[in-house]
Amino acid sequence: MQNHLPILCDTHCHINIMVKKTFDTPLLPEHFPLAKTIIDQAAAVGVNRIINVGTSLIESQNCVLIAQHFPNCFAAVGIHPNDATENWQSDLEKIEQLIINDLGVPGITDKFSGGNKIVAIGECGLDFHYPDYDRARQENSFRAQIELALKYDRALIVHTRDAAYETLAIIDEFQGRNLRGVIHCFSEDMKFAHEVMKRNFYMGIGGPLTYPKNNELRNVFKNVPLESIILETDAPYLPPQEIRGKQNSPAQIANIAQFLAQLRNESNETIIRATTQNALFLFRI
Repeated sequence: MQNHLPILCDTHCHINIMVKKTFDTPLLPEHFPLAKTIIDQAAAVGVNRIINVGTSLIESQNCVLIAQHFPNCFAAVGIHPNDATENWQSDLEKIEQLIINDLGVPGITDKFSGGNKIVAIGECGLDFHYPDYDRARQENSFRAQIELALKYDRALIVHTRDAAYETLAIIDEFQGRNLRGVIHCFSEDMKFAHEVMKRNFYMGIGGPLTYPKNNELRNVFKNVPLESIILETDAPYLPPQEIRGKQNSPAQIANIAQFLAQLRNESNETIIRATTQNALFLFRI
């Protein structure tokens, strides 16, 4: 039966956060059975590639631990703009060491990517939503993480909130250096979508596509080329409309793919094949 399941990829989730009650604390041995349950539930509906995304030094370390424990899990390591403290440079040095360590340990319980389990830098970017943000710190942290992605030839997972064009302006500083990445949780209009595609970045979409108020977002994803889309859950956050109020999970990728297929009037198989191919190419899995 398993062989007949589709191959789906959740390109952005936080199982490391789902399995514990306190943010920014290390994973403990008792957290891994719950992580396995979440991963197995996803695999049961065909979601058999999962990228857990770091938002701080500790949560990046947790994502790497999950990737090392589970063959179908991979990690992104980075500092979220809202988590960039005055010690962000020191934290980023330690995050770089995670990448170096990963490069030196081929084949860690991994049959998918040749050994290296850290496939991206992020999530990083700009978030001007809250009034007390430190713009200079966010911008400098973002630039440093872009440099890290380029240095180690990793994809970039970009968080942008109330800072769309400011985010693009920093990305443009690295023009011509073969930077590749995704605008995570894409929430802008068609004009911005065209700007993203001009830069050969992907657009990540998940539960918000299903929210009743998001007509403009549906218009974007109905009309942009399928070659520019990857699927994500951001679990435990942003659950699809039918489970609003409950914890999201990587298993919901199957439902997001189905919703996108209906929106675009394309077959489920077409959506799955294209978005998975995009994800595997972007993250070199």
